[in-house]
Amino acid sequence: MKLELRGITKVFGSLVANDHIDLVIEPGEIHALLGENGAGKSTLMNVLYGLYDPDGGEILVDDRPVTFHGPGDAMAAGIGMVHQHFMLVPVFTVAENVALGHEPLQGGGIIDARKARALVKEISDRFAFEVDPDALVEDLPVGVQQRVEIIKALSRDARVLILDEPTAVLTPQETDELIAIMRQLKEAGTSIVFITHKLREVRAVADKITVIRRGKVVGTADPSAPETELASLMVGRSVSLGVDRSVAEPGESTLQIRGLTVVDAVGNAVVDAVDLDVRRGEILVVAGVQGNGQTELTEAILGLEKPVAGSITLDGQELVGLGVAGALAAGIGYVPEDRSTDGIIGTFSVEENLVLDMFHSPPFSRRGALDRAKIRENAEQRIVEFDVRTQSVTAGAGTLSGGNQQKVVLAREMSRPLRLLIASQPTRGLDVGSIEFVHKRVVQERDQGTPVIIVSTELDEVLALGDRIAVMYRGRIVGIVPGGTDRDVLGLMMAGVPLEEAVPQAAEHHTTLGEADLSAPPLVQPRHLEEGLS
Repeated sequence: MKLELRGITKVFGSLVANDHIDLVIEPGEIHALLGENGAGKSTLMNVLYGLYDPDGGEILVDDRPVTFHGPGDAMAAGIGMVHQHFMLVPVFTVAENVALGHEPLQGGGIIDARKARALVKEISDRFAFEVDPDALVEDLPVGVQQRVEIIKALSRDARVLILDEPTAVLTPQETDELIAIMRQLKEAGTSIVFITHKLREVRAVADKITVIRRGKVVGTADPSAPETELASLMVGRSVSLGVDRSVAEPGESTLQIRGLTVVDAVGNAVVDAVDLDVRRGEILVVAGVQGNGQTELTEAILGLEKPVAGSITLDGQELVGLGVAGALAAGIGYVPEDRSTDGIIGTFSVEENLVLDMFHSPPFSRRGALDRAKIRENAEQRIVEFDVRTQSVTAGAGTLSGGNQQKVVLAREMSRPLRLLIASQPTRGLDVGSIEFVHKRVVQERDQGTPVIIVSTELDEVLALGDRIAVMYRGRIVGIVPGGTDRDVLGLMMAGVPLEEAVPQAAEHHTTLGEADLSAPPLVQPRHLEEGLS
């Protein structure tokens, strides 16, 4: 199926999100749509999928103009979409999620559950997805949930599949597997629109690359183009893809964690007797597959989680028992991993979100009343400094793209004096230009003598920022290694392999994720990884 967009324009108020965009998706090709956050990529695909009505232009399927009044029309035309935030019902089974809205019926209007399960199994077997039709979605790893979304689209005969930032929540191993799945789909004749800002993945899998900047197509490129060239097209200037920093000169240990244990609602230890030190003027990166206790560790430091055992001291002050307000008052800056739920209040304005944990103090309040002029002045400065793309400082934070919401959180937390900075997934969803900026700010904070904890599942980021790297698995620290440790070793440790075993295994199976060609088998097969997390 050939898909063509001609002159697509979409306007929100004074913001031109898509400006006369032309795009052609040939049958059986993987076409990457590359651009910064806020460039208009997702808006364009939402127009194509019938979620938005275009303000200009037309869509053609096999050279015939079509009009989509909703996703149902797009699906009927053979277009499927896997959104960045999955559209699944957690308490439903895989088969129930796939059939939802298109339930197969038997006599008397009763849903044919056997047929629904058979459809999932047929597609899963065809592409070696290894998805159990009867599994509850809430029990599945994120990478498997994504496969469920793909099965759902394929079950409705999608001939063009839109993948919106599909690797944003995946581990390196899951990313490798997704790329293999994309190649399988292409070989089966499915066209794929791959929306992303990750250059290495684009070069590994795309047949053609279209770059969008500020709502306009600024060029097309071949996958063999250097990453620096693609990055320059994305942001309109030359971009450093590395982190320019000096060797750390750490001082004394200012954050000391001893025997920290946190349990979940059913009594399982999600942080299990953790000992950790972070020194002044160093970046400690906590690496690991999502869900191995990193979130609970950082939340315990901030006071969001109450430990059942252990102590946390910052500059000699015990933090356990102080609560969130006490931890913030102690000088902790905190960037949560889920910006939309924990980082911002969507109904509050951008300027209000930029002072959420400072509004009660000078200069933002005076004699118990908010100083709106100071709040506005602060917002105008931070928006420029952090390049937040918003119509105005009074716009609701919930109207911003995910990447711009992240910039608001970073601007708030990194624009005040800190004694400890904690940032979980600080560049998740950000483009290369924004990542460059955030990494520079993190290094600047370190160079000012602040101890920094970064939690990241991105191996490139782990290696770029970490002076030391602590790997967590099942709530425990598997090992602490120097920055620059071989990524194969780190990948194995993230799957629970002890350091002393990971080193020889990595030497034997040396597959570097940093290479553009990601066709080699992952270090740890996904099935092994999932079993390790069960």
